[in-house]
Amino acid sequence: MNKKAVKRPKIAANKKLDLSGVHGQQIVKSETKLALRAHKKTFEKLADM
Repeated sequence: MNKKAVKRPKIAANKKLDLSGVHGQQIVKSETKLALRAHKKTFEKLADM
């Protein structure tokens, strides 16, 4: 294995996340699906309370 380092551009971290617009809605939907899938039983218990 002969791996060489790859030069990558420096990208500064951005703390602001714009959730408005179509792209933002897609982020919210996908994150919601992941949370519901990961914590399915927890949400079922909360729904029965």
